[in-house]
Amino acid sequence: MEIKYHNTSRGIKAAEILPGTDLIASPDDILDSMAEARLNGNDRMIIHEKSFHPDFFDLKTRVAGEILQKFSNYRMRLAIIGDFSAYRSKSLNEFIRESNRTGIISFVGSLHEALLRLNH
Repeated sequence: MEIKYHNTSRGIKAAEILPGTDLIASPDDILDSMAEARLNGNDRMIIHEKSFHPDFFDLKTRVAGEILQKFSNYRMRLAIIGDFSAYRSKSLNEFIRESNRTGIISFVGSLHEALLRLNH
């Protein structure tokens, strides 16, 4: 996975996993990128919706919970960029709403919005 590094307006570092051919389907798929980001002084990460395997957005599979638990364990904030309006799952929409309220994991529509959310 290719990583691009950003600074927020307050100078906080954030690592963006660029969308590509690799899909994140399990916690093991993201651990190396998280470690690389940490080694480069980043405790915030940005991942695009299309970088996740579709099972991530089906809460019954528990893939999202397992992956997001790694972010909690490593004390790393995450912004997920995408258009989430196509998902009709009530539980997923509630999860997105609650995540955006707490701010540790944020679901946003653009890179600009992701950097704003990770600015605190």
